[in-house]
Amino acid sequence: MQRGALLDAARSLLSEGGTEALTFPALAERTGLARSSVYEYFRSRAAVVEELCAVDFPVWAAEVEAAMESVDTPEAKIEAYVRRQLALVGDRRHRAVVAISAGELDAGAREKIRAAHGGLIAMVVEALVALGHEQPRLAAMLLQGVVDAAVRRIELGAAEEPDSIIEAAVSMALRGVKG
Repeated sequence: MQRGALLDAARSLLSEGGTEALTFPALAERTGLARSSVYEYFRSRAAVVEELCAVDFPVWAAEVEAAMESVDTPEAKIEAYVRRQLALVGDRRHRAVVAISAGELDAGAREKIRAAHGGLIAMVVEALVALGHEQPRLAAMLLQGVVDAAVRRIELGAAEEPDSIIEAAVSMALRGVKG
């Protein structure tokens, strides 16, 4: 239970204040534990980040996968892939992951994030193969780039409404630059 409470507090800290807010004193304060107790569960801030990735990325990926499985055509799968990821932007787990990704992390934490993103990209490759892409893996990585750019735009509180950003990203994913 304490480990779960620490992870929940870490999510909150990251989503509210970014990686700078994730400190052991802040975790201790949020959970009511002594600072030394936090060290019993996690040896470092990077260990907290790695555990968050291990716990939260699979949940997020399962939501994207479920959205893709709920539709039939390759185009609809690609649209679901984009829309579900962008719908998760407001989710606290996602805000924490974005904050984590933006921060200075050790190699282990970065590798876990890369592997998790690789899992997301692998989900859409099959739909791209069905559409006849000659380089479906490359197309999937570029598609994820569109999603990542839209995520950053939404997170920044851009002048456009989030729904407008989502629609533009879906259009870009499905129709390219022709709009």
